[in-house]
Amino acid sequence: MMLNNTNKFDAFKWAAAVILLALLVAGNAYYGNTIALTIRVTIMLVVGIIALLIILTTVKGQLAWQFIKEARVELRKVVWPNKQETLQTTAMIAVLVVITALILWGIDSLYAYIISSMIA
Repeated sequence: MMLNNTNKFDAFKWAAAVILLALLVAGNAYYGNTIALTIRVTIMLVVGIIALLIILTTVKGQLAWQFIKEARVELRKVVWPNKQETLQTTAMIAVLVVITALILWGIDSLYAYIISSMIA
């Protein structure tokens, strides 16, 4: 997909999306106790989707959407570990954490003993 580097209406589109989202937040705060939750959520979803669609028509929005699509493709290429590999890795990390904690506890105890013997 070929994208233009600049679009003279992008600033207007971003301003419109920001204004829509600001009105959405202000309206939700103002009508929070007077309009039913389901109606407010429906309005928020509709206005949010409209703002998102406006953003997606900008150059930056198209680049972001392209990045998201490419990230999904890369995510499908990941080889996920099976259950056994996950459990083994988790066990190794837990053992290393315990060993590190014991070493640090020992060093801390040694320093505490040295300092207390120097003070007393």
